[in-house]
Amino acid sequence: MNDVLLSVRDLVVEFPKRDKVLTALDHINLEVRRGEILGMVGESGAGKSLTGAAIIGLLEPPGRIAHGEIVLDGQRIDNLPYGQMRRIRGRKIGMVFQDPLTSLNPILTIAEQLIETIRTHLPMNEKQARERAVELLEEVGIPAARRRLDDYPHHFSGGMRQRVVIALALAGEPDLIIADEPTTALDVSVQAQIIDVLKRLCRDRGASVILVTHDMGVIAEAADRVAVLYAGRVAEIGPVRQVVKDPSHPYTVGLMGSIPSVVHDIDRLTQIPGSMPRLDNIPQGCAFNPRCSQVHDRCYRDRPNLIAVESKPDNQVACWLFDERASS
Repeated sequence: MNDVLLSVRDLVVEFPKRDKVLTALDHINLEVRRGEILGMVGESGAGKSLTGAAIIGLLEPPGRIAHGEIVLDGQRIDNLPYGQMRRIRGRKIGMVFQDPLTSLNPILTIAEQLIETIRTHLPMNEKQARERAVELLEEVGIPAARRRLDDYPHHFSGGMRQRVVIALALAGEPDLIIADEPTTALDVSVQAQIIDVLKRLCRDRGASVILVTHDMGVIAEAADRVAVLYAGRVAEIGPVRQVVKDPSHPYTVGLMGSIPSVVHDIDRLTQIPGSMPRLDNIPQGCAFNPRCSQVHDRCYRDRPNLIAVESKPDNQVACWLFDERASS
């Protein structure tokens, strides 16, 4: 059996404007293996959430996939008609959105929302779907799930609402779950609980998760592999332990250096100068070159592609520092 569940190949997402076309994702390449959590990390504007939206087919117009392909379990899905993609969304791919309060309908009970989703994707009657809804709430750690099933979203705390949204994402028994900033605005203890839920889903269900976040701490705790995005491109990808402990790309080095240490006393954290470039002002060559402390001439001319790191064969990095042709 093929170990790769999802393959994103040379994905380009564009936003046409009156006088130009803005490229928001620029030839993204990544794979998600069965039963793994792939973290996607980077600053705001890096393209993390947009990648998730493109995969599940929820790009906001006028955004469009201009090039590349998305293959899920051997089937290409980026060119499917709306009706076919709608059947895949929820059944094959579940989505956990960033704000659970806006993801849930405030005038419907949790039971109504879960039962509708279950019956849309699975052959169950009303009674069976209600029992399955109770099981889902218990699975994500909702106390007194049977009693709370008929509550409304506003009766739940932020952390509990996020668990309900995860239950909704699981309702169709999907193979892939895209979790877009699922721990944002939650306190540290609730964050840990949500991460534990996601890890348990992978372990018990064999599901795969794409975990979108700006928090390297969450990535280090939850993910198996991590893709670091910058300006709509993959800067580095590899096993999370290697990327966190020994980052290769200067951007990843900066991200890791900006995290306070609980072990060592540090007088000053690393600061990456500048900010993420605007879509209408992406630099030529390496997009990170205006902010990079190790920039050289080729970085301004040519865009680096992902290449294997010799000392870390499971890692790939898009940086001329690791290419033998860099000095040419």
